[in-house]
Amino acid sequence: MLRQPLLMLARSDQVKKLVTAMPVSSGIVARYVPGESTADAVRATDELVGAGLCATLDFLGEDTLDREQADHTVEAYLDALSALADRGLARNVEVSVKLSAVGQALPDSGEKVALDNARRICHAARNAGTTVTLDMEDHTTTDSTLSTLHELRKDFPETGAVLQAYLHRTEADCRDLAHEGSRVRLCKGAYHEPESVAFQDKQEVDLSYVRCLKVLMAGEGYPMVATHDPRMIDIAGALATRNGRAQQSYEYQMLYGIRPDEQRRLAEAGEKVRVYLPYGGEWYGYLMRRLAERPSNLTFFLRSLVSKK
Repeated sequence: MLRQPLLMLARSDQVKKLVTAMPVSSGIVARYVPGESTADAVRATDELVGAGLCATLDFLGEDTLDREQADHTVEAYLDALSALADRGLARNVEVSVKLSAVGQALPDSGEKVALDNARRICHAARNAGTTVTLDMEDHTTTDSTLSTLHELRKDFPETGAVLQAYLHRTEADCRDLAHEGSRVRLCKGAYHEPESVAFQDKQEVDLSYVRCLKVLMAGEGYPMVATHDPRMIDIAGALATRNGRAQQSYEYQMLYGIRPDEQRRLAEAGEKVRVYLPYGGEWYGYLMRRLAERPSNLTFFLRSLVSKK
């Protein structure tokens, strides 16, 4: 019952101002976001790699309407990629990029700006010895994001994509992207979407996720199974076996701070596990979506706010 209100709060400027003004770094924020700087991200990455895990870094921010902020985000990614290469971590770490954070939402020339900025990040990632995955956002940006992906893959075919199972269109998108060389992260979806474009019932979302998994596991690409759901993890493993996939020909992905024991268990069993590691000062929208996925965390979060006053 709390999911939709929390997702609406994620876009509330008034609530954002209240929450971000409170020093909650030692509370639930630190559980999901290891810090704001490149150094924080690299430190957390080093710990994950040391535990046998891979990572994907996300410099937090979205819906940027300021060109200077978009440029700042690009520079943050370039800085992170340089630091990862210097530390010898790039082989086990990629970066995830939201196009709206690098200019997609800018008036008039947004798509071109986002494409140019994404190219800069892809070029730096290739030089560092790693790759980029384009994050997917709300449904109004899906076509634009897939169009940018198509353009990027002309020069950077290793660029990954994210698809969200709760959208009605996603099974068809999976079929389009299940080709050789394609990397697709399949998640359930974490935005507040209307019934006209997205499944609203949890069971319907789960069924869509399984249908999409079947397409990706039977395809020629590289599936990235982004879920914490034990049933989906089991189903993914069964589908991999059914389609003759060896371990490392697909991977599991989970969020930083969620089910860390399961992350390690899978890695110890020989599976490739990548942890989605967000960092940066713009953590509010990300945190609210995590709370929406796990509303039981809301009590802990509110307690941390009160204790820091």
